[in-house]
Amino acid sequence: MSLPHAILTALLERPSSGLELTRRFDKSIGYFWSATHQQIYRELGRLEEAGLIRALPSEGPVRGQKKQYEVLPGGSAELARWVDERQDPKPMRDALLLR
Repeated sequence: MSLPHAILTALLERPSSGLELTRRFDKSIGYFWSATHQQIYRELGRLEEAGLIRALPSEGPVRGQKKQYEVLPGGSAELARWVDERQDPKPMRDALLLR
């Protein structure tokens, strides 16, 4: 799993701010795929620059207000492409599993 695809998946569930995404990651996938809030914010900027997500228009003054992001059609297409991509499983060698 890659962070951009995890973010796209989370945003498909519902539009969210970077802080909300960080909290959701900590509560759900954080057990097997961790990301700091700095990594999430940096990736949000990259995804927005690539035209895969956009910040929703704010209803009031922008200063101090959280940006809410949503997935654009290009982001949905990228996520579908990634899901369909073939990937061989990595071999697991773990002493605990052997025991």
